[in-house]
Amino acid sequence: MNNTEKIGLGGGCHWCTEAVFQSLKGVLLVEQGFIASTDEFSAFSEAVIVTFNPEIVSLQVLIEIHLLTHKSTKNHSMRVKYRSAIYTFSEEQKTKVNYILTTLNTQYEGKLVTLVLSFCEFKASLEAFTNYYYSNPEKPFCETFINPKLKMLLKEYKANINQEKLSHLKIESLLQ
Repeated sequence: MNNTEKIGLGGGCHWCTEAVFQSLKGVLLVEQGFIASTDEFSAFSEAVIVTFNPEIVSLQVLIEIHLLTHKSTKNHSMRVKYRSAIYTFSEEQKTKVNYILTTLNTQYEGKLVTLVLSFCEFKASLEAFTNYYYSNPEKPFCETFINPKLKMLLKEYKANINQEKLSHLKIESLLQ
């Protein structure tokens, strides 16, 4: 794949995170599973690795969407399992992400709790759980937790939505 980058994103259920980023133009691959960083963040936490074309979808937009689709300003008892984090693959990328987060932090009432961590290791989810939303859109979990995130995307980031991906789901009904 020419002109691609990778970024790791964690914050909530990886089924939700996977569905959100699979629905975007310019995202070529979403790997669902668990990511570990270093030091006190070496325990695995639910996350995805997003491979994207930065000429089609910018790192800035991916981070904006990431922050909006999970509780990025809330520390809660499940933060070990659902670490609010952006996992970077280089020092240059880490610098870009820190700059973007600093800029975006002014747009939130509460301070962002999202960490910028170095990617260290990935464990993929079982195959039965990958592509969860697009394989099971009618499941109660999808309707309750994922559809509201996709509705927000359709409202706030319509230009970034991969319409082909969502068209067969009749997702337009979410906008009513």
